[in-house]
Amino acid sequence: MQTSADAALQEQPEPGASRELPWPMLARRAHRQRLARDRVAQGAGSAGAQWTRLIRRSKEKVREGLRSLQPWAWTLKRIGGQFGAGTESYFSLLRFLLLLNVLASVLTACMILLPTWLEGTPPGPPAPNASSPCGSYNPGSHGLVTFATELFNLLSGEGFLEWSPLFYGFYPPRPHLAITYLCAAFAIGLLYLLLILHRSVSGLKQTLLAESEALTRYSHRVFSAWDFGLSGEVHVRLRQRLILYELQVELEEARVRRRAAVRTLGQQARLWSVRLLLNLVVLALLGAAFYGIYWATGATVDLQDKPLIQRTPVLKLVVDYLPSIFISVVNFVLPPVFKLIAPLEGYTRSRQIVFILLRTVSLRLVSLLVLLFSLWNEITCGGDAEDERCKTCDYNYKELPCWETRMGQEMYKLLLFDLLTGLAVILLYQFPRKLLCGLCPGVLGRFARTQEFQVPDEVLGLIYAQTVVWVGSFFCPLLPLLNTVKFLLLFYLKKITLFSTCSPASRTFRASTVNFFFPLVLLLGLAISAVPVLYSIFLIPPSKLCGPFRGQSSIWVVIPASIRELPQTAQNVLFFLGTQAFAVPLLLISSILMAYTVALANSYGRLISELKRQIQTEAQNKVFLAQRAVALSSADRTL
Repeated sequence: MQTSADAALQEQPEPGASRELPWPMLARRAHRQRLARDRVAQGAGSAGAQWTRLIRRSKEKVREGLRSLQPWAWTLKRIGGQFGAGTESYFSLLRFLLLLNVLASVLTACMILLPTWLEGTPPGPPAPNASSPCGSYNPGSHGLVTFATELFNLLSGEGFLEWSPLFYGFYPPRPHLAITYLCAAFAIGLLYLLLILHRSVSGLKQTLLAESEALTRYSHRVFSAWDFGLSGEVHVRLRQRLILYELQVELEEARVRRRAAVRTLGQQARLWSVRLLLNLVVLALLGAAFYGIYWATGATVDLQDKPLIQRTPVLKLVVDYLPSIFISVVNFVLPPVFKLIAPLEGYTRSRQIVFILLRTVSLRLVSLLVLLFSLWNEITCGGDAEDERCKTCDYNYKELPCWETRMGQEMYKLLLFDLLTGLAVILLYQFPRKLLCGLCPGVLGRFARTQEFQVPDEVLGLIYAQTVVWVGSFFCPLLPLLNTVKFLLLFYLKKITLFSTCSPASRTFRASTVNFFFPLVLLLGLAISAVPVLYSIFLIPPSKLCGPFRGQSSIWVVIPASIRELPQTAQNVLFFLGTQAFAVPLLLISSILMAYTVALANSYGRLISELKRQIQTEAQNKVFLAQRAVALSSADRTL
């Protein structure tokens, strides 16, 4: 065998592709090794090639090191193997949001908390008798405070918490602090945007491949999905389960597509009529929910001044939490209704997940917008500058002397109530249901039945909580830190709940779709949260009695004022960046680059389509040749 391999190598001095040579396997392997040595020898003298290899190896090592540092990697692999990739995507998103909040907390500590104490101890709250044309502001509790009152203050963000580093009003009006406070908000927002975009792009690649017909063939799952580097029975079993779930997804979606392909025109018309009717029902439910949230916010403001409410701490706490309670009830009742509606529309499982997410995210995010609109209506007197309440200070200083702190308190209560609601559902519903299912084997046990992990509801809960943090982090700087603790606690609670009370889903869905859709909804939440924050920064006058921007006409004014203190050259450069002379050429260059990118993508798409047609032609040729060979062999045997 070795002699024939050497002879073959001597017969073929010219380099070529090994698989195209009519040689034994050993000769081909030797040929590949010789070509590899020749390439190494040719590139050994090239300094550029050496640096390229060094950089590539360094990137691979850094990537492997970062991958090894990811927390809960084994936990996520175990969840994916036992409950499917869809459930794993929820915990992956939770880990990603935890990272975002940790980074935001670090930036807040460096850019807001440290400058606050480095310039001296912050002053205390305003004196009770201090007054101005914009009234007086007396935060904090006075006199003897009972334990019940302190507990209510902890839940509502009032009393001792109102004048603390938790809220905007605590920070003193120092020029450097005002600049770092505002720059921290923009830096954190930019960090959020870049990381979410990076995750969206990586998820988009998987989604495009999965939605195309290139990777939905069963042969891909059978021949290319196995990892031959696995070691240990546990890892092998988890990988087998994961491939099983993926095959179940493919089979179910193929079954739905087959049914859709054989529908008649009448069936199509009936189906679209049902879809239209169901969407009208969804719009009616959403409209009723939004009106209820608007009413609850207005009722909270009206009831807070009632003497009975002021004398009763429990009633005052309920009134303070009335918008949060109404939002939580709506978010608890309507998503199951959306889940019942989705299967009636005749979509695939992955498409049903997308529609459930769209409707639920519309409910959660728009309900938050309705709450913010109600608060804006109270702060700006409905946008009427001539109103008696807003005429003196351009905001409602009588009811909201420090409106920024009030905004932070509302977001703080939403976050805290969302955490308490989640804990109550786990401890008072999910665990007792599991016990009832195990202890009662009869009709009651079958009625309780083992529960499944509802990925759409859980994901939308995460995105809603993160959007609340994005809205409130400017008015409550320590909100990302609180959300970090919440998500850390939530991860372990959901993990325990998943393994102890939940069973694998009876109907799975493709994870690649949601891996792209989750960051897309996150981007939507980030865009929605940016609207009230930017509006507050640019258009609403800051409070005259609290916060680092007190006494300014707007929050943004400190940036141009600080630029004017720079050298003249730096001023000219920075002001030029905000002129049309810079914006118009930048827009033109961006448009040209975008057009070039689109044209390049189209050319690549045409090339891919041509290669696919060539592959199909080659396959047909091989089938034809195989049929001819069978026919000729049959004819030879007949002769």
